[in-house]
Formats: sequence, C-alpha cells, structure tokens
Amino acid sequence: MLAPWQQRAFERAVDALDNGRMGHAMLLCGPARLGKRAVADRLASHLLGADHDARAASLIAAGTHPDLLAVGLEPNREGTRLRTEIVIEQIRTLTGKLALTAQYGQARVAIVDPADVINHAAANALLKTLEEPQPGRYLWLVAADPMRLPATIRSRCQRLEFRLPPREEALDWLQSQGHAGHAAAEALDAARGHPGIADHWLREGGMALRAGVATDLDAVAAGTLAPSEAAKRWTADDDADARLRHAADLAATRAAGLTDPTRTRRLTAWFAHANRTRDLLRTTVRADLAVGELLLAWREAMGETGHSRSAGGRGTRR
Repeated sequence: MLAPWQQRAFERAVDALDNGRMGHAMLLCGPARLGKRAVADRLASHLLGADHDARAASLIAAGTHPDLLAVGLEPNREGTRLRTEIVIEQIRTLTGKLALTAQYGQARVAIVDPADVINHAAANALLKTLEEPQPGRYLWLVAADPMRLPATIRSRCQRLEFRLPPREEALDWLQSQGHAGHAAAEALDAARGHPGIADHWLREGGMALRAGVATDLDAVAAGTLAPSEAAKRWTADDDADARLRHAADLAATRAAGLTDPTRTRRLTAWFAHANRTRDLLRTTVRADLAVGELLLAWREAMGETGHSRSAGGRGTRR
C-alpha cells in the first residue's frame, strides 16, 4: 500500500498516462527514501495491465514479467560489494531489450534506479534511446539527486517530483507503521520532517546511533575521548556514513540555535567538513584517518567557542 504522498504522485502520473500526456521518458525525483521506486513499480503494474490481469500481476510480483525491465547497482567483479555506478554495458543491455517487441500487450517499461549514479559513458548510451523514442516504450529514471544527471538527459524527461509531506500526515503514517507517537515525533524531528528516514531509523536503530554520536561528540569536545579513538569506533562497522550524517545534522541544529556569528560560522564550516568526509569515505582513503581529522577539528572548534552545552542537547528537535 502506498503512503499518502506516494499515492498522490501515482495518481498524477496515471492521469497523465491515461490522458495521453505522458511522454516516453520520465524522471522521478526527490529526496531518498520517499518511495519513488514504489511509485514507479506501481505505475508499471498499471501500465502493463496488472490491475485487471491476474497473470500479469503474478509475473510482476515474481519479477519475471518480460516487458518490465530494470537496472540498478550490481556487485563488483569480486562479488564483495555493490559498484558505485551504473556502467555502459548495463545501459546497452537494457535499451536493447527495451527496443524489442512487447510480449504482452503493447508496452514495455524500463526503470533505471538509481539513475543519478550512471557514469559518463552510460549516460551517453542512455541519451541515444531518449533521442529516438519508440511507440509503447517507456523509460523511467529514479533519482534522489537529479542534478548529477546531464542536462541533455534531464531536458528530455517529464518530471514527477516528490516532496516531504505535511508534518501531521507524516506522523500519522509513521504511527500506522507501528511506531509509538512519542518515538515517531522524535525521529521525525531528527529527520527534519522526512518520514522515510524517520521510519528507517526507528526500525534499524538509527535513533540509538544518533544518541551515541552525540555522546561521543560531547566527550571529544570535553577532552575525555581522543578523536582517534572515536574515529576507530565510528569506522569499525558499516555505519560510518550514518554516523557522519548524524554528526553533521547535530552541528547544523546547534549552529541554528546560536546568536554569536563567529560560533555559527565555525559550526557551519564543520558541517561542511563532515559532509566532505562522507564523500571521502566512498573513495579508497583510510576511513579512520579521515574521520579522526574531522573529530580533531570538532574538538578545536568546540574549544574555540567555549561551548559547554551537550552536543546532543536538543539535537533531535528543530
């Protein structure tokens, strides 16, 4: 079942599709974890007749419908982790299949998710398909960061945009997912109104992780925890990126509550440093060294501001 904001996006797309206003290419864009792929899948089911054809519905549910194609991040050659980009071979295979005659009905659908990580060569291959549309062929790109796509691709796609829902709607939805009211409100505030992220944190221990990050930031600022020790802890598992996101958000929230422009600038600069470090962790850099440098900068910034209030404090409230 779609969330209310997903249902609205779906209905807009169905209206355009059923009334002949939908072109061959669509860009579903907006923040991650808002359900863009769920809407794309539901729209594909509608287009391929699953709403009234039990066989089509069964094939789609099993992931074997021959007219529904998809491409995403694949494992690396060693099979140890996912690649960080979609490559040209994947796009060529996808577009080649898209051009074939539909096996059921008159339509074929290809979904690229996440489209904003296709590399340059893959983007060029995709552009050829966008420039030469065929009747009954639909190409849908799912992207949390559409500006990473070339302008030549974006300009050839209709946009279906996803935005954060109203707070009360988000809270109602979180509670419908089984989360207690107080916990839902706290997580939603921490996620800055993003219900998908709040739900993920509540299910996967993200709020406890956030509290631990706040505690470590306090200890580093107070000099009771060495930046290098905290860095080893933060990078010892697969949650390093999540910890840095929490740390950056706690710094931004804290900066927003200050009136001293010098302190605000220092915390804002540290926020930017934290986000650059998140990007670094996607490279071959030694994660503990990069995070250690970041936390050393935190201790220096906190020492300069002379701020003794808890880093966690009201960090989960806007």
